[in-house]
Amino acid sequence: MSLARNLLLWCSKNEWLKKRFPKMKFTRRAVKKFMPGETVEDAITATRKLLENNIPATFTHLGENITTLEEAEENTKHYIALLDKINNENLDIEISLKLTQIGFDLSFDKTFELFSQIAAKTKSHNNFVFIDIEDSSYVDKTIDFYKKIKRQYDNVGLCLQTYLYRTMKDIEQMMDINPAIRLVKGAYKEPETVAFKSKKKVDENFFKISEFLLEKIKELNWRSAFATHDMNLVKRIENEGARLGIEKSNLEFHMLYGIKSFEQLKLAANGYKVRVLISYGEAWFPWYMRRLAERPANVGFVLKNLLSK
Repeated sequence: MSLARNLLLWCSKNEWLKKRFPKMKFTRRAVKKFMPGETVEDAITATRKLLENNIPATFTHLGENITTLEEAEENTKHYIALLDKINNENLDIEISLKLTQIGFDLSFDKTFELFSQIAAKTKSHNNFVFIDIEDSSYVDKTIDFYKKIKRQYDNVGLCLQTYLYRTMKDIEQMMDINPAIRLVKGAYKEPETVAFKSKKKVDENFFKISEFLLEKIKELNWRSAFATHDMNLVKRIENEGARLGIEKSNLEFHMLYGIKSFEQLKLAANGYKVRVLISYGEAWFPWYMRRLAERPANVGFVLKNLLSK
C-alpha cells in the first residue's frame, strides 16, 4: 500500500481533521469533484442532468458509526422520506446505506427493525436498496444480516469487496438466497492477513469474481453490478459478457459521481446499464478521504482545480 494511500486513510479516521477540514473553504471547493452538494436537492439536481443521458443514480446520505439509537431512528426517517420523494417525483434513484448509520454498532435487532422499515418502503415503491459493506471487522455480521433480510425482502442487495481474500467464498455461501451483489475493490485500510495488498492481485480477484457473477447473470438472472472506474476491467467484463451471450442491457456498471464521466456517457450510449453513486450530507470528510485513497492520483487533480480558481 502506497504512502499516499496510507496517509489518506489515516486522515479519514482523524477526529481533529474531521472537525476542522470541512469548514475550510478550499476543502469545500475540492469536494465538489465527487459530491454535487450537501443536500438532497443538490443530489436530485445532479441526477436530473444524468437522466438526460439515460444514467440513473444511487443516493447515499453520508454519516456512519453513530453513537445513539435516536440517531439511528432519525437516519431511518430520512431514508423513508427520501424514498417517498423519489417516488413522488418519479425519478430513477435507488438508495445505498451503511448499517452503522442505523445502529449496527449498538444493536443488531434494532438495526434489523429499522432496516426492515426502509426495505418495506423501498419495496412499496418498486425500488431497490443496497447495503454498503464496511471494514473487514463488520463482514461476518453484515452477511448474517443480509441473509436474514434477503429472505424477507427481495429488493435488497449487498456490496462486497475484492481486496478481501474471502469474498468469492462469501458469495458462494449465499447461493441459496440468490444475492444481488455490487462488486467493489475496497476502500478501507486492512491488514495483510485478510486483504490483498497488490493492486494487480485485487484487480485479478475482481475479474475472477466478475466471471463467476456473469455466469450467474446468464444462468440465474442474478442482479450483479460491477462498480469500478478501471476501464481495463470494464472492457474485460464487457468481453466476457459478450462471450457468454449476455445482452448489454443486462450488464450493469456503477461509478461515482464526477469520476470517468465521459466513460459513463460512452457506456450508456453503447447500451450498458450505468448507475452513478451520488453522496450528500454534512458528514462527508471520512468518505471523501477514502475516495481519494482509492486513487491517490486524484489528489493532484483536486489541487490543480483548486489552484486554477
